[in-house]
Amino acid sequence: MSETANQIRARFSEMGIKVSASEIDKRLGVLEKFKVPPEEARRSVVTYFLKEHNVPRGEFYKNESNTPDARVADIKQDGKWVNLKVRVVQLWEKNHDSISQVGLVGDETGTIKFTKWASAGLPDVEEGKTYEFRNVVTSEYQGRFQVTLNRTSAITELALDIEVGSTQTEFSGAIVDIQSGSGLIKRCPECNRALVKGVCGEHGKVEGSYDLRIKAVIDNGSLVQDALMNREVTEKLTGITLDKAREIATESLDPSIVTETIRTLLVGRYYTVRGRKLDTTLLVETIEPVPAVLDEDIAALMAEAEVA
Repeated sequence: MSETANQIRARFSEMGIKVSASEIDKRLGVLEKFKVPPEEARRSVVTYFLKEHNVPRGEFYKNESNTPDARVADIKQDGKWVNLKVRVVQLWEKNHDSISQVGLVGDETGTIKFTKWASAGLPDVEEGKTYEFRNVVTSEYQGRFQVTLNRTSAITELALDIEVGSTQTEFSGAIVDIQSGSGLIKRCPECNRALVKGVCGEHGKVEGSYDLRIKAVIDNGSLVQDALMNREVTEKLTGITLDKAREIATESLDPSIVTETIRTLLVGRYYTVRGRKLDTTLLVETIEPVPAVLDEDIAALMAEAEVA
């Protein structure tokens, strides 16, 4: 009999509920065969027996202290359950009713994306405030980690001032490319990932919801910076709203026309972007055009150089 099965049986026994350890072990074994992470399998089995005996989740977990406290920089594995104390850095546009909130949180060691499912029934968080996230599960996609809050999670506001490790970054240069995946896109209703030809890498072919974004490459002559602009920033910069983008795509029968329109508007122009770095990508919060250098200014600079 596994140690996990004995722990679950013992906890139910403390609550006056008799559950067979062999039945627990059997269900854990089935999930193990499907490569379900151990901690996620444990919670799945616990949830099954809670429903069987009509016991609220809070009753089972209220005296547990198995979930470790962690910092953002400690999150390096998929499928781990942790507690975090974080400040909400940024809230993003949600793209499906199944998602309650999505955005960026951080602590002294860095930042990480979070997703709170609507089915979790948890209170909303606010930008700039600090919270403890309990029993959140980690996941990894294309080398980047995120945390998810579900029914077993909890949110508590804290009277703490956490200095987020990822500081504001500013970069100025010319937009030299608008990358594939920009413009009018569709996102998976389950995980919010951008679809590729109507397919989500996690959930397969789905009916996605529309979104608007820009994946730009900015060059200052010495360095190149990848920049990601969400719907709000994209609409403000280009003047193209999500509804307008859908209208353009419908009239032309080609969504890529939206990308080409954005490319024509932006490539070759100089901007200053500000935001937070997530790995190698700058998540743009504000973008401003760099004032044009007039011919007379160039002439004056050249004359000054000659005198020198």
